[in-house]
Amino acid sequence: MRRDHGGDIDMAAARYGEGDWIDLSTGINRRPWPIAELEDHAWHALPTAAAQRRLTEVAATWFRCEPSSVLPVAGASAAIQLIPRLLPRGRAAIIAPSYNEHAASLRSAGWTITECARIEDMAGADLAVVVNPNNPDGREWQPELLTELAGQTGYLIVDESFADPRPDLSLAPSLPENAIILRSFGKFWGLAGLRLGFVIAAPAMLRQIAESAGPWSVNGPALEIGAAAMADHGWADAAVMYHSEASLRLDRLAMSVGWHPVGGTHLFRLYDAGDAIAAQDRLARAHIWTRRFPYSDRWLRLGIPGSSREWDRLIEAFHSF
Repeated sequence: MRRDHGGDIDMAAARYGEGDWIDLSTGINRRPWPIAELEDHAWHALPTAAAQRRLTEVAATWFRCEPSSVLPVAGASAAIQLIPRLLPRGRAAIIAPSYNEHAASLRSAGWTITECARIEDMAGADLAVVVNPNNPDGREWQPELLTELAGQTGYLIVDESFADPRPDLSLAPSLPENAIILRSFGKFWGLAGLRLGFVIAAPAMLRQIAESAGPWSVNGPALEIGAAAMADHGWADAAVMYHSEASLRLDRLAMSVGWHPVGGTHLFRLYDAGDAIAAQDRLARAHIWTRRFPYSDRWLRLGIPGSSREWDRLIEAFHSF
């Protein structure tokens, strides 16, 4: 069964024609961290324990937690598929609407799902799942509230895939014993093809995840590139500044055609476009791909353009509205 996701640029091209597409259907940074040339051993040898330790230490510094609480994995999506199969099955409460892969993975693993509009409604669940900040509406919850929720549930999964520009939201520095944090690398650093992410949890849980993931679950180039990118705080500061300003610029552009901001994060914005199908179609005819959602005929999500050329094309497309 096909699951609803952004990034389906092949489908867009099949419908609207091949060409120079701008894919704004995801929340992936379109100004990626610049990859330098790698040493041959990253490509030709199996990943080393030293390379994994280096990435773990750099990541722990970025997340503001202990290295013993950090496990590199082959993308946050890999952890989303794996963790529900490691925990005892029961009732999972999920904030909705949210990233749909959590519910799909839990159902596949035999969990019963309860969708909740508020954090307060999740108390008593065997597992609570919160995406913070939330995808697609950008709702956010402070760590103190999530810590309180952890005390009212069996386990708590917090997906912080879009939290890199917002360290104040992260639960990592004060991790409850029963909490599991998921972090993406590909979104903020713009290198989704690397398939790198992290699980932050108690060491016993990390050992269980690592055993289930198997040896060499993260490839050598990902270990090397991830460590270098996450240590480049100057680049990260510039990326946060750019997206802070660019997200406001995108809001102004959307409002100029009558769209109403619903929310978002540094890396994407969500709008009430009135007729989302028509709005997506209009932009697609200019080879700009955006994201609709099956549960709303009004919401349209746009990622942040990454260059002046992309901004110019988007502005020109909006002039046709």
